[in-house]
Amino acid sequence: MARPRLILGLSAYYHDSAAALLADGEIVAAAQEERFTRKKHDARFPENAVRYCLSEVGAGLSDVDFVAFYDKPFIKFERLLETYLSYAPRGFASFAKAIPIWLREKLFLKDLLIRELKRDAPGFDWAERLRFSEHHLSHAASAFFPSPFERAAILTMDGVGEWATTSLAVGSGNRIDMQREIHFPHSIGLLYSAFTYYTGFKVNSGEYKVMGLAPYGEPRYARTILDHLVDIKPDGSFRLDQRYFNYCAGLTMTSERFHQLFGGPPRREDEPLTQRHMDLAASIQAVTEQMVLGLARAVARETGERNLCLAGGVALNCVANGKLVRDGCFERIWIQPAAGDAGGALGAALAIHHLQDEGPRQVAQGDSMRGSYLGPQFAQAEIEARLTAFGARFRVLTDDELYAAASADLAQGKALGWFQGRMEFGPRALGGRSILGDPRSASMQSVLNLKVKFRESFRPFAPSVLREAVADWFELGGDSPYMLLVADVVARRRIPMTQAQSALFGIDKLNVSRSDIPAVTHIDYSARIQTVHAETNPRYHALISAFAARTGCPVLVNTSFNVRGEPIVCTPEDAFRCFMGTGIESLVVGNCYLEKAAQDPSLQRNYESAFELD
Repeated sequence: MARPRLILGLSAYYHDSAAALLADGEIVAAAQEERFTRKKHDARFPENAVRYCLSEVGAGLSDVDFVAFYDKPFIKFERLLETYLSYAPRGFASFAKAIPIWLREKLFLKDLLIRELKRDAPGFDWAERLRFSEHHLSHAASAFFPSPFERAAILTMDGVGEWATTSLAVGSGNRIDMQREIHFPHSIGLLYSAFTYYTGFKVNSGEYKVMGLAPYGEPRYARTILDHLVDIKPDGSFRLDQRYFNYCAGLTMTSERFHQLFGGPPRREDEPLTQRHMDLAASIQAVTEQMVLGLARAVARETGERNLCLAGGVALNCVANGKLVRDGCFERIWIQPAAGDAGGALGAALAIHHLQDEGPRQVAQGDSMRGSYLGPQFAQAEIEARLTAFGARFRVLTDDELYAAASADLAQGKALGWFQGRMEFGPRALGGRSILGDPRSASMQSVLNLKVKFRESFRPFAPSVLREAVADWFELGGDSPYMLLVADVVARRRIPMTQAQSALFGIDKLNVSRSDIPAVTHIDYSARIQTVHAETNPRYHALISAFAARTGCPVLVNTSFNVRGEPIVCTPEDAFRCFMGTGIESLVVGNCYLEKAAQDPSLQRNYESAFELD
């Protein structure tokens, strides 16, 4: 039997480094480096992720035909120099900070990558086998080639790649035609990040907090943003007034003019959130939705395509995605589940296979991402050995016994750690590495946030719902397997608010039950939905089915198996540590069932301060 043709994709040296592997063009493995090193958003060379991906096909680095890197560092360096020259001498501080790193590492990235690769394959000629893809082309390839579409428009929106911040392409068969770009410094991603910074959250990790905070506010500043910061053109393109920003020339996102416009300096991380911050979050979310819709409508008019693929960090804004679906400017939309830079590793490999080497493409009926379950998995015997070595006390149950015990715990209001099968690729836990709860519980959101996740109380949780039952509970007729669409709870499941409740402001609204599943219903009656399919995750589907048989509710609270600031767990040991350091009451790893009360008390730890806050 002939050895498969292997292409290894890499992203690294910015944030969320990752590796992905194709075998004869088929996606066989992908993972972020942070899951192995336990360092959130780890940007280092993804040596552990590479080793894992190759293990899935029993290969070593010397067996790889090509290594594909997700962007072109020389073009990025050109942008750095040109930006500095445009703003000189004002940008000298940021230039002086960035240039030594570029000269030491990034400018000579090819040599750096070859050195890293030669550690495991010293005699291999990597100079001939290392290829580079452009950043937005990598995103576009990650969005189109795994999609279920023979043809589609492709919209990529992020902070910035080399020069591009937004790009339009059209995919057909195994080809992608890049058609139009918006260039740095004009960027939806950087605009959103500016408000992330201004409202006191960390850039490149706190944007989803702004999205979660937005429903607590009113978009009182949206008009101000549109009048002063953003000029949106009829064709969907836009420009940002750089007088209000500082990311080109300085070491912060916003300028003093920005602070004056919005009434004060940025919020410090230790300052309380006020109604003003919630209104700012609501305002930038509303403007972002307007910009995304404007771009998508223009793309539909310009290309005539009826299918749309999305990638780039902005494509993780599930509220905007939900409005885009409901807008109807495209008949079908598919979003790459690893839409950020980690997914660039996969896109780079796909771009080399299809675009440079003209490899054939098979269009899968759902998609070719395998449910995004592309990470490591552990056999039952290995799980038992690892847990035993860690001092865990567990019972091994049959499948039916396991579903019965886990669903009973959930129905009693317990928080359950759920570790099954392959780890998810991308930022969302999808029932492989999840913490689960009963969505009918009015207290479950605050319990999970404060006692399990150790994070802000306002953060919403997502529902996992059986695909066949989704229309019964949510205003969503189709699929949302990757938790990237927001839709409303159906009217008959809602609880109308009283006049007094409607008059509440901000976080005071949090404790008002709004539906039959209050733990996953945000204050605007919306929810970030994951539809669970028996074909891609039969064990998770079986657990939810057992819970539905017990309670009549085919929905579970699903949040990622980690605490604030920690990467999602990867191994059984990671899961047990998190279990013993948090308020999780039961844990299922494979067919091992663990109860907190049965564990050795000496193994408990203070997990709340174990990781740097995100």
